[in-house]
Amino acid sequence: MKKCATKSYRTSWAVTGSLLFGTALALLTSGGVALAAEATTNERIEDALQGDWGQIKLNLRYRFEHVEQDGLKTANGDPIRLRLGYLTPKLAGFQAFAEFEGNTPLFMDDYNSKLNGKTEYAVIADPSKGELNQGWLSFDTIPDTMLKGGRQKILYDNQRFVGAVGWRQLEQTFDAVTLLNKSIGNFSANAAYIWNVRTITSQDVNMSSPLVNLKYTFPDIGSLSGYGYWLDYDDPDNSGSPPYGLSSQTLGLRFNGSAAVADNLKLLYTAEYANQVDYQDNPGDFSADYYHLIGGLLAPNKDSMLTNISAKVAYEVQGTDNGVSFKTPLGTNHGFGGWADQFLTTPADGLRDLYGILSSNIAGVKVDLIYHSFQADEGGSDYGTEFDAMLTKKFGKHYTLQAAYANYNADEYKTDTEKFWLQITMAF
Repeated sequence: MKKCATKSYRTSWAVTGSLLFGTALALLTSGGVALAAEATTNERIEDALQGDWGQIKLNLRYRFEHVEQDGLKTANGDPIRLRLGYLTPKLAGFQAFAEFEGNTPLFMDDYNSKLNGKTEYAVIADPSKGELNQGWLSFDTIPDTMLKGGRQKILYDNQRFVGAVGWRQLEQTFDAVTLLNKSIGNFSANAAYIWNVRTITSQDVNMSSPLVNLKYTFPDIGSLSGYGYWLDYDDPDNSGSPPYGLSSQTLGLRFNGSAAVADNLKLLYTAEYANQVDYQDNPGDFSADYYHLIGGLLAPNKDSMLTNISAKVAYEVQGTDNGVSFKTPLGTNHGFGGWADQFLTTPADGLRDLYGILSSNIAGVKVDLIYHSFQADEGGSDYGTEFDAMLTKKFGKHYTLQAAYANYNADEYKTDTEKFWLQITMAF
């Protein structure tokens, strides 16, 4: 009887979610009178925020998030996030940037933020916090070279291994020294040394980690990246279980590109391989592999109401060895393995994700539909399936309205989970 009641409740939410999603679509396609400020007003705001004295950066995002997860109380939250920064003008090749970031719920805080102690609720990982999000000094007098030190974003390739986790209200940033050099034609070299990570829950994780990412671009074909990431966690309390369990060496290659195959038709392709082994104080002994293959087609249809139609099929494998799985602790993992966030940390038996993506732009609304089928890499367990959908509408350069939905149907891993988001962002 309990199971039937649960299914009935979830069916009720599915109907409600469909109505909310339909309402969001109506808002997205209605023209957004309240959001689309007059161009002259935007220009005045832009002029007021920049001048010979530098530039003020402003980003305000309000989000409603609803989470249902079997075994936990339903979570509802409406955090609003403010980022306010100041970028100095350049002086003798030097430039500085400082940015404050603050997040707090407005009316609803019935959720587990991971810091508020409300563990009876499902997780919405957006704690009420204020912090220095970025604070860096750069130097670019050397031709085609940028040197930057301090707290900053680091984004490599598709952010699978190193990224900012921009979906959450509080970003992931790094206390680091970074170097970017583009002095050799189509070749670029990124290098970094990280000594601290400021996480999405506003926590500090200490490490001593050099990163290298090298890329060569082949015109009209794609780009080839080669990378090495040596993660050495200093604090056993923050680095996973067992202590230092996330310290690893990862070496990999990634090719990503597209090529025209006919008028108004492009072939899309990505192939990536990496190997990860234990490093420094990691007590494990493992060598796990990673594969990611993507193939698809894109039809730009520039003169149509239906534009940028794309279809992709992909297969991502995070392997396992000696009971230790391939992990990406610094990656923007929300963008991979389903938006319900059930695979932010790879299961011990690894993960195989076979998924398909349909995307298009319909009358100015970007539509993304994704279906995942999950399995263990070792042992044959069926981890379940997930359906994700997102609608995005931009109003000029500064305003974005977005609705998203995720439905994870569990099998032999975790529990059924549904999530819905509706958010608005203003960025100057």
